[in-house]
Amino acid sequence: MDDERARELLEALRADALGRLTGVGDARQDVVDAARDANVDDEHDPEGATIAFERAQLDALGAAASRRLVEVDAALARVAAGTYGTCAVGGEPIDDARLEARPTATTCVEHS
Repeated sequence: MDDERARELLEALRADALGRLTGVGDARQDVVDAARDANVDDEHDPEGATIAFERAQLDALGAAASRRLVEVDAALARVAAGTYGTCAVGGEPIDDARLEARPTATTCVEHS
């Protein structure tokens, strides 16, 4: 895969991850704002468990988007360094089909 195509794919993934982070942050703030005037006693509040679950779920989604952003930025750094598309284990080229399917891949299929 050429560097231009790799950057194109990775920049799209980066924009998606940033959008998810923003969306999760906004949604989490909505949950916090909604809970502000609610009964905060989760143990006795029938809505308490739901609020706690929603916050935990949003935290997990935010963490996943953050990890994705780190993976994408690392792949963009490999493009800049000229090592993108090279297996980190064996040093052989990573197949273009794998990179199209998983642009942040660091290993070939054999070493994954």
